[in-house]
Parts: sequence; C-alpha cells; structure tokens
Amino acid sequence: MKHTYLACAFFVLLFSGCETTQQIINNLPTTTTGQPNSLQIASGLREALTIGTQNTANRLSAPDGFFANAMLKILMPPEAQKVESTLRNVGLGGVVDKAVLAMNRGAEEAAKSAAPIFINAIRQMSITDAIGILRGGDFAATNYFKQKTTAALTTAFSPVINNALKKVDATKYWADVFTVYNRFSKTPVNTDLTAYVTERAINGIFYEVGLEEQKIRKDPAARVTDLLKTVFGSPLAQNRY
Repeated sequence: MKHTYLACAFFVLLFSGCETTQQIINNLPTTTTGQPNSLQIASGLREALTIGTQNTANRLSAPDGFFANAMLKILMPPEAQKVESTLRNVGLGGVVDKAVLAMNRGAEEAAKSAAPIFINAIRQMSITDAIGILRGGDFAATNYFKQKTTAALTTAFSPVINNALKKVDATKYWADVFTVYNRFSKTPVNTDLTAYVTERAINGIFYEVGLEEQKIRKDPAARVTDLLKTVFGSPLAQNRY
C-alpha cells in the first residue's frame, strides 16, 4: 500500500491548489481510356488529403476536441489504474478528473501544429506515392502519414504538451512519485508523462485522419470537387484496375 499512498500524495500536490514536367510526362498512363492520368491522381490525392488533415486538425484543436471525444480522450495510463481506483475510493475523484483534463487540454493545444506538418508531407508526395496510396487499400494514406510525419509531430507536440503539464507541475510530481512507485510495483508506470500524452495525442490524430480517409474513399458525397469525383470514382480507386 505504500506506493499507493505515495501516488495519492502526488495527485493531491499536483492538482489541489512539385515534380518536373519531364517526370510528369514520364508517369502519364498509356492504359485504359477514361482512367484519370497520373497528374490527376497526384493532384486529387493532394487535394483530398489537404482537406482531410485540415478538418482533423481543426476538430481536435478545438476546446474538448480530445476531452469530449470518447474514442480519443486521454485517460490515466493502464498501469496507473489501480492508483486511480484507490484515489476515487478515498474521495479524491476530483483530483483524478483534473489530471485527465490537463492531459487532454495539452493534446488539444498541440493539435494546432499538426496541419502544417501534414501539408508539408503532402507537398513532398511524389506521383508514385500518390498512385500507391490510391491503390493501396483503405488506410494507405494514413499509413503514409504515419511514416512521414510521426517524428515531426512528436517534435512539435512534445514541448507544447510539456508546457501545458508544467503549468500545474504535473511532469515534476509524476516523475518524482512514480519513480518511487515503480520500486514497489510489479507493473511500472511510465515516468515520462509528456511522452505518454504525446504518444496518445498523435495516435488520436492518426485515428481521425483514418476516418477522414474512409469518408473520401467510401462516401461519394464527401468528394466535393470534380477532381475528387474523377479520381476517387475511378476503378483504380476501387481496386478494380
């Protein structure tokens, strides 16, 4: 029980008070008539992904973008659930709730920096990348973003989240208390709270990007321009090419 009481003390302290023309020509298709050409595919993908990622960033960076979303809300780490339960049982549920709110507010603030990072990845997308994404299955674009933007998102998110948590001394007390807690517990808690919240925030961003990708792939009503209708309504996009 010693480590549980230490954790309880922590929470009280914490919350009480473009490619060249030649490249484009080389990539133009010479197959079935009526299919979008390579340049159209690349332009359509860039347009779709720009819309989708901006929608995602705007939605998640709004107040309660994470906190009020049951799928994305950042909760205490699974390893700390015993501590959380103990706190609630002794009447300190409000303390836990404040901790959860602080983590989600940090994620919402960090999400404001996501759109420029995604736009940069979209601008660097080659025609080969675009064709691969179009033909690559339901989450090909999302997986592309994970590969191209995770490092940049982590770099951008970490200081924002860290600053949000430091306002209430969260990172200090988390590290101090749970370093001791881990000496007694068989299930250690990550002592880097900023890393934990950053990882969860980025996972939430990619989850929402995946939903936007599904919308544009499967819902004709989401294809709001002629170019999107041409590209995503083609057999190529339906994996029938």
